[in-house]
Amino acid sequence: MATKKKDINITVELDDQDIPERIVWDASDMGGSDAATCRAMFLSMWEPENKDTLKLDLWTRDMTIDEMKIFFHQTLVTMADTLTQATKEEQMAEDMRDFCSYFAEKMEIIE
Repeated sequence: MATKKKDINITVELDDQDIPERIVWDASDMGGSDAATCRAMFLSMWEPENKDTLKLDLWTRDMTIDEMKIFFHQTLVTMADTLTQATKEEQMAEDMRDFCSYFAEKMEIIE
């Protein structure tokens, strides 16, 4: 059986102090869409040998504090959804969503 392959490419343009100025990503299955520019990214990957999470968190100088608060909130909500899909831990995912509501309230994010 042939193995399918999809490529995801992330390009980070840095200033002379190695601070991200621009983050661009594309994927082989974007359906003809152009590469997308973003201001922040969180990338987490599971390394099974050491049972450890490898992570890369980057943001540009253009990322505002208000945008970062929203980005965190949306990421936490997505994590709760993924927990449900991956583990069927409905109650814990609902507890996470409750925390997301608390987080949004404390960070003064309007939903």
